[in-house]
Amino acid sequence: MRSYVLFFTLLSLSPSAALLPAKAQGVLTIPATEPFQTYIPEDEEHMQNMGGSEMEHSSRMQHAEGEGGMKMGMDMQMAPVSEAGQSAFAAIAEIVATLNADPNTDWSKVNIAALREHLRDMDIVTLNSKASANDVEGGIEFIVTGDENTIPSIQRMVAAHAQTMSGKEGWNYTTTMLPDGASMVVNVPAPDMAKLKALGFYGVLALGAHHQAHHWMMATKGGAHN
Repeated sequence: MRSYVLFFTLLSLSPSAALLPAKAQGVLTIPATEPFQTYIPEDEEHMQNMGGSEMEHSSRMQHAEGEGGMKMGMDMQMAPVSEAGQSAFAAIAEIVATLNADPNTDWSKVNIAALREHLRDMDIVTLNSKASANDVEGGIEFIVTGDENTIPSIQRMVAAHAQTMSGKEGWNYTTTMLPDGASMVVNVPAPDMAKLKALGFYGVLALGAHHQAHHWMMATKGGAHN
């Protein structure tokens, strides 16, 4: 049988090493019938341990690759956060998840686009409009204005909020559409004047826990501010 003989150089090999037996000098005989590969010979026990370790590592890698998709899904479900991102997107994501989890959802009545437009109005009015306040008898008049892209959102938001909140807890709202925005007069009981002044227009706009219900109705009934 033919054999291949491999030699390797021992680091810091002393001249006397040449007198050592071939095995001690690092000469390894490999039968020609075995796959040819270069490696550094080590003691038999260590080589066996390495082989087991490599096989175990390979098995783990294959297992991980085979279940990669499942693992990614589990990781996503186990994420230690709940915020879906930008606030409008998060509001939409919450409603979509709720609808999707209900097997009785009538998708023919769902209108996420209408909800998105309303959330867009909220964002524009909150960030892009300007509001001034004038004292009036029994309350405050808020004048809310903006550029041509902001005006429609102002008018929709002011009208919808006044319609929803007027009369609640003795607070009454009166609105007037203006060429550059809208006017909203809020009349309140005397003890609430300090609260009204502190809130200002944007605080008043945030009053009431009706927004969530309103968003749900818009998404599931197809409604939108006119």
